[in-house]
Amino acid sequence: MLSEYQIPAGKGIYADMNAVRPDETLSNIHSLYVDQWDWERTVDAAGRNVKLLKQIVERVYSVIKRTEKYVHHLYSRIEPILPDTITFLHSEDLAERYPDLSPKEREKRVCKEHGAVFIIGIGGEIENGRPHDGRAPDYDDWSTPTLNGYKGLNGDILVYYPVLDIALELSSMGIRVNAESLKRQLDLSDATERESFYFHQKLLSGELPDSIGGGIGQSRLCMLFLRKAHIGEIQSSLWPEDMIEECRRNNILIL
Repeated sequence: MLSEYQIPAGKGIYADMNAVRPDETLSNIHSLYVDQWDWERTVDAAGRNVKLLKQIVERVYSVIKRTEKYVHHLYSRIEPILPDTITFLHSEDLAERYPDLSPKEREKRVCKEHGAVFIIGIGGEIENGRPHDGRAPDYDDWSTPTLNGYKGLNGDILVYYPVLDIALELSSMGIRVNAESLKRQLDLSDATERESFYFHQKLLSGELPDSIGGGIGQSRLCMLFLRKAHIGEIQSSLWPEDMIEECRRNNILIL
């Protein structure tokens, strides 16, 4: 759509996305129903770098921080917990710092330490031979080398959430693949048959602009701002009976 609307660099589009993920594993923060703000912004080819990525992350985080302050203004008993700034770390750094921890355990450790972090480089193999987390090969660019010697132009915004004592992911985002990184990542993922798909053909033939984009979880933000223990307190969805009963025992009414 950036191409269709001829949207110039620095401008973009967003969508109020509602979807169903029937295979999702349900939990306090995972539902069958997914609601996000999805956004996509055109960038110049020269702007496909970590500097731009960090600038956009800081803008997104500043809005989250300001909203938390506004909620506190409306409901004074909900004290702000987010730090003033977000800390940037690479998945390679985490693997080196905590080699004996799983990726989720690393996320929790650094979130408790810093309050809010953006973990760069998700999808590609890191030093231990495994990715920090999965990412599709035709979505974000997780294989392009960066100035610090690491790879990856994508990542996740996570904050420490004391209500559940977890690292809560609020947004997944990144600079999107271009023709070069798409071919490389399809090859690395043994998925070269996708080169024949519609989107892939248009990107490989140079018809689509470079872009950066991501999704911001609506219900998860509301959980954070209102200090809720279950995403079902925010949105209406379907839940197994044992989860409903367990929530009842803990005085949690889910919708």
